[in-house]
Amino acid sequence: MPLFYTGKGDEGLSHVGKKKYPKDSLILEALGDLDELNSFLGLVRSTVQNKKLTAGLEAVQQHLFIIQAQVAVVMFPKFKSPKLKKEKVEWLEREIDVIEKKIKPKRGFVIAGATPASAWLDVVRAIARRTERTITKFHRTYPLSREIISYLNRLSSYLYALARLESVSRKIREQKPRYR
Repeated sequence: MPLFYTGKGDEGLSHVGKKKYPKDSLILEALGDLDELNSFLGLVRSTVQNKKLTAGLEAVQQHLFIIQAQVAVVMFPKFKSPKLKKEKVEWLEREIDVIEKKIKPKRGFVIAGATPASAWLDVVRAIARRTERTITKFHRTYPLSREIISYLNRLSSYLYALARLESVSRKIREQKPRYR
């Protein structure tokens, strides 16, 4: 049997263990959004040269695997998945605080695309927000830890801060929308 496909999903069902889940089920939507977010983080990480930035993005990717394991527990209730610890949320908060002190941001929206890296960070920020909405919906049916909800909430702020830092570090002034 091939490794990269099974053909079992051709009827709109995913086979996980001995169970079948509709491909549009909340569990698969949540896992899919987390996977997409993690994949885009990898894309961004592969395009930037700043070692501190790439290390931070890789740390987030590692944290997202913990969250994915927590979500997957719904399909494997006996599985003892790792827990996302409060320290991961606090790490994001510290990172955001450092960036904020460094760039002294002004309130308001900016038009994405000042640099390629900041544009990609804004894309992944938008994906992070969608993922947060999906996980929040998932949480109403399958309760998750407060740390997961908090982490995903802080993650979009972290990515926004990184995008602004990327522009500032390249001495590129981001444009504000004119609303006209």
